[in-house]
Amino acid sequence: MTPHSTRRDFIALSATAALAAAVSAQAQPAPAAPTGPFTLAPLPYAKDALLPHIDALTMDIHHSKHHQAYVNGLNTALKSETALQKKSLEELIGGILFLPEGIQTPVRNHGGGHWNHTIFWESMGVTDTPGIGGAPADEKLTAALTKAFASVDEFKKKFNEAATKRFGSGWAWLILKEDGTLAVVSTPNQDNPLMQGIVPNTDRGTPLLGLDVWEHAYYLNYQNRRPDYITAWWNVVNWNTVAKRFAAATAALKKK
Repeated sequence: MTPHSTRRDFIALSATAALAAAVSAQAQPAPAAPTGPFTLAPLPYAKDALLPHIDALTMDIHHSKHHQAYVNGLNTALKSETALQKKSLEELIGGILFLPEGIQTPVRNHGGGHWNHTIFWESMGVTDTPGIGGAPADEKLTAALTKAFASVDEFKKKFNEAATKRFGSGWAWLILKEDGTLAVVSTPNQDNPLMQGIVPNTDRGTPLLGLDVWEHAYYLNYQNRRPDYITAWWNVVNWNTVAKRFAAATAALKKK
């Protein structure tokens, strides 16, 4: 056997072994997700429905990988907490500081991530559908935005500023505060305005609209151009959903 044939045989053997290992790995079942009270709901539209503003691959990875990881992490954190498994997600993240100390951080991160992404998916819709993009058609919501920010356009500018200036990862929100006024706030990581004792009291309220400005939400399509992503996102904002949230939150305040 010549040195060249020995080398060819070695390369062929290595390639065969690598292929066999790859096939074996594919044949192995994926680790089962931890069971628990929380599950990942399907997207309310197709993964390519928000094109050209948000690409299908980003939607796929964002929803099936990132959001699923938050659901899995939350279920893992609650695995031994039978009583807490019966609470709603809003109760858990709204009362984080009342939870056992050992699970406060996981619930804050994973519970916040689950809740935030759920409202995010629901805040968007298919372009050119009535109520998607542009300005809200609901008169009461429009009046409230105008009262709080002078106009819908001025509200968007303030929201854009909050989203753009959020250092690192986080969110921008439109909220209804306890005094019945609208405000724009921003939170880091997976925090949100429902988290009592976590966010400042001035930033607390009921979220009506939320924008994810973590890099995984836009980097494949927009790279480091976060302002471009924010501008494009307004084309898919579901004002119908925002108006429903506003009406429900306003009614809830009146009952207090």
